[in-house]
Amino acid sequence: MNAYSLILQAGIVAKVVLAILLLFSLASWTIIFLKLRSLGGVDRQDQRFLKLFRDSKNLAATYEECRRLSQSPLAALFREGYRELSQGLKGTPVPAGSPPGTESAVKGLDLPPDTLLARLSRSLRHASLREISFLERALMFLATTGNITPFIGLFGTVWGIMDAFHGIGMTGSANLGAVAPGIAEALITTAAGLAVAIPGVIAYNYFLNRIKGVATRMDLFGLEFLGTAERIILRAGRG
Repeated sequence: MNAYSLILQAGIVAKVVLAILLLFSLASWTIIFLKLRSLGGVDRQDQRFLKLFRDSKNLAATYEECRRLSQSPLAALFREGYRELSQGLKGTPVPAGSPPGTESAVKGLDLPPDTLLARLSRSLRHASLREISFLERALMFLATTGNITPFIGLFGTVWGIMDAFHGIGMTGSANLGAVAPGIAEALITTAAGLAVAIPGVIAYNYFLNRIKGVATRMDLFGLEFLGTAERIILRAGRG
């Protein structure tokens, strides 16, 4: 007797449980494939942005070019920081080492340096948390799948065993040949629950670790951008 025949012979409750588990499985695998594609795009665009940012001598040009990197959390972080920095400066912010014609783009400060740096740091932190929250979308469903589907399968098993023992009581036969088919039908739901839960748990932990890597990358870039912004602010303050 194979698993397919066990499913066909299962009772109505077991079939409902299996249908629920199938829905959880389809949703989980859809999320897994979408997350794999999404995080792959994040990594590629982050690398493109870092090269653009470090090679560029003009933050305004970087700001315009990074608009195309819609999947990059680092690009989003930069855009938020650039807008905040621009609001506190008189003129266009440019990093140290820019071509001679661009050094005079910053005319002064609209805010005290410490205030501007504090606002910039809060803005970067806010953007970082927003991007992490966006990347973590749907992960809770994977965690929920891993936690509850074994119990859904177990419910089907318990119900099936109750049904099997009820059949034994009705027929009066308790030999192994009479009990085994009903028990086997009941246990199929537990196996299905575990088959749904295990990929969900593995995927959840895998994606969580990848997102932690993205978060670390954003923290490091935030420090790098703050260093660049500090040099611009100090130069503007002296001007």
